[in-house]
Amino acid sequence: MSENIRKYGLLAIKALLTFAFLAAGFAKLSGAEMMVQIFEAVGVGQWFRYVTGLIEIAGAGLLWLRGRQVIGAGLLLCTMIGAVLAHLFVIGPSAAPALVLGVLAAVVAFAHRVQITAYPPVNCRAEPLFGAASIFTERQIHGSATRG
Repeated sequence: MSENIRKYGLLAIKALLTFAFLAAGFAKLSGAEMMVQIFEAVGVGQWFRYVTGLIEIAGAGLLWLRGRQVIGAGLLLCTMIGAVLAHLFVIGPSAAPALVLGVLAAVVAFAHRVQITAYPPVNCRAEPLFGAASIFTERQIHGSATRG
């Protein structure tokens, strides 16, 4: 696959996800009648509608923050897993839109998997937690070899 196709394809997917999740998140937070009815049918309470809306907006925003794209995509993916399950077992008609958005979020998460530092790929150096240089020395972290 051409590097340009991959780059601009990923950009298009992130733009689509951002548009969809900002619209859905703001609809949830503004109390759109359809969203209120959906969360009423699910039976978890309206507080969960607010939490879901905030997660969707935060996830959409994180898709554009360098080094945080995998977190945003992961939040959106988890939200869509919950939406698919809610459609399959509670709400009904079709889980297809949530499934498609979930797959797209998974594609973005996979594309930015290098940001997950638990298992860095070969030739990838994990940055220290507090920026390019750590303020702590090896001795401060692990203690002095000669205590006393």
